[in-house]
Amino acid sequence: MENFAAPARPIVARMTQAAMAEPARAVAFQGAPGANSHVAATEAFPDGLPLPCFDFADAIDAVKDGRADCAIIPIENSLHGRVADIHFLLPESGLVITGEHFLPIRHALMGCGPRDGIRQAMSHPQALGQCRHWLKAHGIEPVSYPDTAGAAAKVAELADPTIAALAPPAAAALYGLDLLATDIADADHNTTRFVTLARGGKPPAAQEPAGGDWMTTLIFEVRNVPAALYKAMGGFATNGVNMTKLESYQRNGSFAATEFYADVVGKPGDANLDHALEELGFHSKWLRVLGTYRQARTRG
Repeated sequence: MENFAAPARPIVARMTQAAMAEPARAVAFQGAPGANSHVAATEAFPDGLPLPCFDFADAIDAVKDGRADCAIIPIENSLHGRVADIHFLLPESGLVITGEHFLPIRHALMGCGPRDGIRQAMSHPQALGQCRHWLKAHGIEPVSYPDTAGAAAKVAELADPTIAALAPPAAAALYGLDLLATDIADADHNTTRFVTLARGGKPPAAQEPAGGDWMTTLIFEVRNVPAALYKAMGGFATNGVNMTKLESYQRNGSFAATEFYADVVGKPGDANLDHALEELGFHSKWLRVLGTYRQARTRG
């Protein structure tokens, strides 16, 4: 709790106390109260008890330690791409993806002085990146901070009229700041996709929402041979499996072993997906399914 700015600490303390009293309802999220992850947690789990955590690792640890039933973590944004470090944290967490949630993002500039006097804006690097053109056009220097609402709390603590925060609009009232500008993202379609992480996957019939297609998230490393990825992907094409996302990333800075993160439509037990995964496994050093869950938004 000491990691949060002083204005956020009483709110964090109240929310943490409520979540600790009923850990089976607790939903861990990264950031201070009022952050986009907080908004996503309340939308995805209206009966849950949001548990603020300072960073992504803390939110994951809260689930692993049994202090929260699940965590809701941002994984990608329509403007700024994937969220840094998530592709490394997910497989290392030992948790299972059990759901997804899409949140339209609204960024607001807030502070304690006039907008014309603002020289710096503090926020999470993702938020700063999503508003970089607006900030540049207004001569405002971006300053990184661990989360959006936490930046609002820090600005309230600093009480410097030249420093503002980028955060969800509701954070202004929460921390006693003035709204200086709203809806300042560089594109109207700004949306963040969140995934829900839990200690164990639920049986498919028990997952919510009912109906809709299934998604399966997996990671793998192809063998170091020519055309390995092309061959590995062939099974999805020949079996008619829709791959909606494929991203590569390097681990340990080796520049030798490339790992891949993929989302596909379907669930294990579907004959076409089983055949595709079998072929993928043949061409991979290793393959791991991170979770199977209902689509929150139809792909295609």
